[in-house]
This record gives sequence, structure tokens and C-alpha cells, in this order.
Amino acid sequence: MRIKKRTGDRIFKIVAVLFVTLFALICLYPLMMVVSVSFSNETEVLLNGYSVFPQAPTLDTYRYIFVNSGAKIARSYAVTIFITAVGTIGSLLVTSMCAFALSIKKLRYRNVIAYLCNFTIVFSAGLVPWYFICTNVLHLKNSVWSLIIPSLFSVWNMFLMRTYLSQVPYALYESALIEGAGWMRIFWRIAVPLSKTAFLTVGLMYALTYWNDWWNALMFIEKKELFPLQYFLYGILSNVNAISSGRVPAGVTGTLQLPAETVKMAVTIITIGPIIFLYPFIQKYFVSGVMSGAVKE
Repeated sequence: MRIKKRTGDRIFKIVAVLFVTLFALICLYPLMMVVSVSFSNETEVLLNGYSVFPQAPTLDTYRYIFVNSGAKIARSYAVTIFITAVGTIGSLLVTSMCAFALSIKKLRYRNVIAYLCNFTIVFSAGLVPWYFICTNVLHLKNSVWSLIIPSLFSVWNMFLMRTYLSQVPYALYESALIEGAGWMRIFWRIAVPLSKTAFLTVGLMYALTYWNDWWNALMFIEKKELFPLQYFLYGILSNVNAISSGRVPAGVTGTLQLPAETVKMAVTIITIGPIIFLYPFIQKYFVSGVMSGAVKE
């Protein structure tokens, strides 16, 4: 029986490893193609299509992007890093406090507040009132805070965090209250340490949202020095596509042939590159947070 069981376990492990490896390769294939095309010659790509390996390898596309806009890209990176860091911390603070309050069953009007929050997911006022409030009420036009405040709170993330905080035994809070602790102290000393998994998960969602955001810049930012990375690269890509299709933007003279396809892929690599390199370092903390949430002493 033991031999059969060991043989079955080995077969299962082999099949599982093969399946996971195949799935990883399927997920990796598009990324490899993007990297390959970004280092390929534009003419070869147009003639032969996309491939996993670079065709006539060249750095011309990256030279075009960084030589013409290197300083501006660096500035856009700084703006994006700032709004991602500040926005993620601020969003986690606001979201976790709201989620913690709604996780307390003795909170007065708890269900009413939760209903009002949930109502905004189903029905919204629309784009015009949102723009009016951000510009005329909050005066966020051409301010770096216009890239942070409009995305500061997500009802869906709040309910996700509330679900996790609701699993913390209320007896812990009662014990702290008896010892004389206030709710703010309970939040920081009890709720937050026991909710690392929720904080890491929601924080990652907020960070990706801020990193990939270009809509707020399109709506509120006119100063080029405040352009985030995504919006600035979007502008480069739009100009390249316009020139390649024969629509020359204002200020550009002469006939130009730019590497449109390879620029698309290079812009993608520039955008996701930091996230790809940073993820292995974040992953171990994420796994650590999962384990700390699963095992309580």
C-alpha cells in the first residue's frame, strides 16, 4: 500500500509540476514577444510579424525614446513614484479606518453607512459632477494632488478589508477597552498587526492603480512637468502613430518614418519594467503576510 501511495504521489507531483510549468510558459510567452519586438528592427517586424526572438536586434527604438525624451521620462518616473507611494499609503489609511469602523457590529448606523457606500458602486453621479467637484470645489486643477485624491478610496477594497477585519475576535477589542485603550489605539495595536494579509493585498491593488493611472492626468493636468509616466508615454505613442499614419502633429515638419510597432512594445517595457523587477521583492512579504494571517499564536 505504501509503495502504491508513494508512486501515486510522485505521479501527481510530476503532473502538477508539468501543468504549472506549461501554464507559466503560456503566461510568459506574450511578455517574451513584447521584449523581443522592442529590440527588433521596425522593417523586419513589418515584413515578418512578431516573434519570440529579436529580428535584426537593435536599440534604435530605445535610443529614439530616451535621446529625445530622456529627461522628461525621468521626471515622469519621479512623479509616478511619488503619487504611487503617497497615494497607496493614504488610500490604505482611509480604507482601513473605514473598514475597521464598519467591522465593529456595535457601531451605530453601521448598516446604513455600508448601504450608502455600496450604493455608490451600483449608481454614480457621472463624469461631469465628478469633474466639477474636483476642479471647482477641491481646486485640484494642475495640482499633483489631482493624481492622488480622486483615487484615494475604493468601496470594493474597503469591503474586502472589512470582511477580513470582521474575522478578528471582538473579544480582543473588549479586553483592550477594559484595559483602558481607545479605539484608535486598538486599531493600530491590534487590528493592523492581525490584518497584514489584507493590507498587503489591498495595498498592491492601490499601488497598481496609481502606477497605471493616466486618466486623472488627462482630466486635470496641463503642466507637462506634472505628467505621470503612463500619460507621458501615451503622448509619445500617440505622436508616433499620428506621424506613421500621415497625420503630423503640430510643431513637426518634414516627412518622418518612425518605428511605430517597436515603440509600442518599448513603451510597454518601460512602463511595466519596474513592477516586474520589484515584484520578487514584494512577493516574499506578501507570502509572509499570508502566513501570519493564517497562523495566529
